[in-house]
Amino acid sequence: MRAAALPDAQRPTILVVEDEAPLLTLLRYNLEKQGFRVEEAADGPEALIRVAESRPDLMLLDWMLPAMSGLEVCRQLRRRPETRDLPIIMVTARTEEADAVRALDTGADDHIGKPFTMDALLARIRAVMRRSGAPAARGTLSWQDIVMDQDAHRVTRAGRTLHLGPTEYRLLEFFLQHPGRVFSREQLLDAVWGRDIHVELRTVDVHIRRLRKAINGESDLDVIRTVRSAGYALDTDG
Repeated sequence: MRAAALPDAQRPTILVVEDEAPLLTLLRYNLEKQGFRVEEAADGPEALIRVAESRPDLMLLDWMLPAMSGLEVCRQLRRRPETRDLPIIMVTARTEEADAVRALDTGADDHIGKPFTMDALLARIRAVMRRSGAPAARGTLSWQDIVMDQDAHRVTRAGRTLHLGPTEYRLLEFFLQHPGRVFSREQLLDAVWGRDIHVELRTVDVHIRRLRKAINGESDLDVIRTVRSAGYALDTDG
């Protein structure tokens, strides 16, 4: 998977406020790979200056910072009319439920505890951006000879245009974001249909068959692998 390079003006900006250099480097690498533009601040006062200079689309804010805590940064941003609705995700090593509640009561839109996986963080970032109306990172996803242009909503394989229904498109988009990884039917239902929608498991099989039919030509390898008793993967090894 790769995100096509977009002009900076078209890429959603995330301000990462973090004083741990290795974690900051890891976050920058993974967020930029997903199509985001990343700005950095090492402490609270610098974060406030950065936001005043250029408001980001989302702030990833560490709780424990030198000079000023993440909570105080959040409080100050919420007092200002121009940043009252700035999406903020609080990152914390605190695991107590009371601390999570405190972060939310201070004004954070969401929180995530350390250590965390990048998949979990990205899911929270996308969810907060959807709720806030901030632009989501778009671009191009590709794997082998399949290319998905997310802005044009167009999919090609070996240069030919594929015609997918809305559900098949979302399935393929999810697979392209996680090539080679096996997902159960339950996981696919949650990712593609959503947790709040009741859909029978066999519905996944129906749409997988439709997706196969749409993307696999007569001379093409079947790129949707069925893993017995486990689920499906975008993979040609089987």
